[in-house]
Amino acid sequence: MRSYWTYILTNVARNVMYVGVTNDLEKRVAQHRLGEGGLFTRRYNVHTLVYAEEHEQVEDAIAREKEIKGWRRSKKDALVESVNPTWADLFALGDAFKDPSLRSG
Repeated sequence: MRSYWTYILTNVARNVMYVGVTNDLEKRVAQHRLGEGGLFTRRYNVHTLVYAEEHEQVEDAIAREKEIKGWRRSKKDALVESVNPTWADLFALGDAFKDPSLRSG
């Protein structure tokens, strides 16, 4: 079964956030890190994975992305901190980011 991910990236200063959807989280984060993401993520060096949530249906992942994008920054921060209080780079943790204690979904 295929998984779909809603994810949040930030930059080192944590003053910019990017919310996206993908069906291959590891590949997509790697693309962002190589500068192959969108213009926004390249311009602001947004490539630290701080939140990821898995979905079975692409429609659910897209709906969640839209929901999160509509939130105020403080609510996005609270979401990240609810599962990743230190804002650790989940991508650097490898498969550990798939631990339910480090993500929602």
